[in-house]
Amino acid sequence: MPVARPRLYAHPFSSYSQKALIALYENQIAFDYRNLEDAQASAELAALWPMRRFPVLVDGDRTVIEATSVIEYLHLHYPGQVKLIPDDDDTALEVRMLDRFFDNYISTPQQKVVLDRLRQEADRDPHGVKEARAMLETAYAWLDERMATREWAVGAAFTLADCGAAPFLFYADWTHPIDARFARVRAYRERLLARPSFKRAVDEARPYRPYFPLGAPDRD
Repeated sequence: MPVARPRLYAHPFSSYSQKALIALYENQIAFDYRNLEDAQASAELAALWPMRRFPVLVDGDRTVIEATSVIEYLHLHYPGQVKLIPDDDDTALEVRMLDRFFDNYISTPQQKVVLDRLRQEADRDPHGVKEARAMLETAYAWLDERMATREWAVGAAFTLADCGAAPFLFYADWTHPIDARFARVRAYRERLLARPSFKRAVDEARPYRPYFPLGAPDRD
């Protein structure tokens, strides 16, 4: 009798979905991909989680919401060769700190700019968009200095923090381009794009690029 596999409710073009997908692909975890382009998958998600935010992982009788929690769950229950949460407690704390940095100071302002464009013009928030772009500039500068001494977000090993950094920097550069003066951030983004797990997620999302309201650039 086949063993039930975890189900991931996600959309290929979603940055947070890609964050969870990277973790699954890094350790070649078998799962059922419930692509939310499908109406039935969307209905199932709504029944599981009234917020209808994604990704959501279902494993047996467990439902796990939020991309970071999904990755933590996979680390505990589907361990593989790539340890996305380090064994050392202090290093693990740094990984989680950088995970929050990429969520709060790269993804949040990036999404502010994009979601504002989706509003009717009368409802837009130019001041909020200006603040979001300023936050991205500050975040790029902080990250550029940090990346002077490391390959990945927390050193030599690819971790949970990089799972978030990959899609968030990918879309951030589309939204508020990473200036040439932040050469180390640009180089880090290129390394992330070359990572097979993220490259796979990017390729799966290509058909949905017309969804990007600012206009997807003809690159990446």
